Amino acid sequence: MNVRDQSMSGDNSGHTDQQNHIGREVSRLHLSHQYNQAFTRPSQLKLCQEVHSGESLYSCDQCVKAFATKRNLKTHQQIHTRAKLYTCNKCGASFHSSQAFKLHQHVHSGEKHHSCDQCGKMFSTSSKLKRHQRIHTGEKPYSCESCEKTFSTSSKLKRHQSIHTGEKPHRCDQCQISFTTSWNLKQHLRIHTGEKPYRCDQCGKRFSQSGYLNMHRNIHTRERLYSCEICEKTFHHITSLNVHQRSHTGEKPYSCESCGKAFSTSSTLKLHQRIHTGEKPYSCESCEKAFSTFSALKLHQRNHTGEKPYSCESCGKTFSTSSKLNNHQRVHTGEKPYSCESCGKTFSTSSALKRHQRIHTGEKPHRCDQCQISFITYWSLKEHLRTHTGEKPYRCDQCGKRFSQSGYLNRHRNIHTRERLYSCESCEKTFPHLTSLNAHQRIHTGEKPYSCDQCGTAFFTSSALKLHQRVHTGEIL
Repeated sequence: MNVRDQSMSGDNSGHTDQQNHIGREVSRLHLSHQYNQAFTRPSQLKLCQEVHSGESLYSCDQCVKAFATKRNLKTHQQIHTRAKLYTCNKCGASFHSSQAFKLHQHVHSGEKHHSCDQCGKMFSTSSKLKRHQRIHTGEKPYSCESCEKTFSTSSKLKRHQSIHTGEKPHRCDQCQISFTTSWNLKQHLRIHTGEKPYRCDQCGKRFSQSGYLNMHRNIHTRERLYSCEICEKTFHHITSLNVHQRSHTGEKPYSCESCGKAFSTSSTLKLHQRIHTGEKPYSCESCEKAFSTFSALKLHQRNHTGEKPYSCESCGKTFSTSSKLNNHQRVHTGEKPYSCESCGKTFSTSSALKRHQRIHTGEKPHRCDQCQISFITYWSLKEHLRTHTGEKPYRCDQCGKRFSQSGYLNRHRNIHTRERLYSCESCEKTFPHLTSLNAHQRIHTGEKPYSCDQCGTAFFTSSALKLHQRVHTGEIL
């Protein structure tokens, strides 16, 4: 029952004095008939009416934001002047208002008076509790005018709106990359500083973000709460399960604005975008070479340390990466999972298939700047450049002779060992290398698989064809 109702519900028992007292109290009150509220002062009533009518008397000169009271305007203007009058003695943080300062002190005292009725979680302020309760109710009262997507808090809506506006007001001073929020910038700066403020209590491992620490903790508990209905694989986090399920559905909700390529996770999109921006935030201290990802830097550093942590169980050979080990193991298994659609030839690695396909397409993307000859692979170009520089980096330990290619050195070594492992079935001639035997057998079969594109002349070996082509190119023999 409000005050106005009380004035109309007189006491029928004849207590006139009490009625007169109530009447005097009501006469002192100023009623808002539209919203059924009562106030003790006319200014309070006027303020209430201004709030509901949308009328604001006090506007900010700098951002045109308006306020119903002069006090609220004054508090707001401190944002522009950056005047922070209230400073915490414990951590040095400063605040614009006494209310914000008072709320901050709860961080140090650990004081949490506000409890959630549904899950029991405690909060230091009623506003934080109210935001939390929306998790249980599913309430999302803040809606984006551009796409109508809804959010549980105004801050989340504000961050989202930057997607439409493209606004990124927070810039890194070191690499000039911009971010939509100060929190994202703060996390990014840890890449440059190497700061990892979050530490695991059980193993001491440190992390740059609290989320990474939380995910890491499940390694110790071995707890896997979320299971995939399709393949029954289990995960520590619902987010990991959601990402995994995209491998079944093929969903790729994150697309690159520059090239349109789509990705299943936001993190892979972020890494991809560095191709367009050229961002390489990870730098090697030994040679100053920069990389777009920390994992790429870590792999590169093994070139300096010589670390090869991956070992082949069949032959004991060690490798710097697990992918190189996997490729090597196919030597033992004979597995060739990559097949050419043009000729059906199979290969043990995707890179070998890609190089092979250039035979069919005729693509030679690597060109020599000095003689304009093009090559299928960068490695072939690198070897060719030694014909111009005269470089011979491969040296025989026994006689000191030097070679421009490692293959030439390996073949040369058989001169010292006199080892001839491969024998021709037609004439019993022996050879130190299988390639030499194959080339020799063409004498018996008459096969000439290497033909000149310009005149059609065929040759037993690629080297003979290469020498012949100089007739057309005019290259000095």
